[in-house]
Amino acid sequence: MKKLFGLCLKVVKILVIAVCVLFVVYFWNLDMKLMGWLYKKVNILFDRKETDIQF
Repeated sequence: MKKLFGLCLKVVKILVIAVCVLFVVYFWNLDMKLMGWLYKKVNILFDRKETDIQF
């Protein structure tokens, strides 16, 4: 019984930590800030490539 209670307590702790982390990401909109930063870096990478546009 003691092992089962310990396991349940660990699972609850992990779930609470996961919910807290997800709430912080949602509250401060960190996912979109990361994607904005990544978008700028990818554009810098692809803007260096030469393109041959013919119409």
